[in-house]
Amino acid sequence: MRVDKFLWCVRYYKTRSIATQACKKGQVRVNDAVVKPSREVYPTDKIELRKDQINYSLIVNDLPPNRVGAKLVDIYRVDTTPNEAFEAKDLLKYSKDYYRKKGTGRPTKKDRRDIDDFYDSE
Repeated sequence: MRVDKFLWCVRYYKTRSIATQACKKGQVRVNDAVVKPSREVYPTDKIELRKDQINYSLIVNDLPPNRVGAKLVDIYRVDTTPNEAFEAKDLLKYSKDYYRKKGTGRPTKKDRRDIDDFYDSE
């Protein structure tokens, strides 16, 4: 089975075309080698992929016949991603959190002055 199809079948990517693009960008490795989307995967292959600033690692147990439900994903792969990767994402989320809500529009005059003062102080 192709690596892009496998990652789509075990629900790492929402669509197969997104999985294909990730392979083309070099975000997917099989057995420590960057692969094309057409690379075949077999049981016991180790796949590493980068998605949403997390480096996932998994081992292929078996090849699914088609896209499987979320409850059945563990039959076909073993997730060996360390917990530190998920904790780092939580810290990144909190570092981006500031007083303005996302999508509230352009900065006000006061915000612009504060930004200018910050850059001028350096």
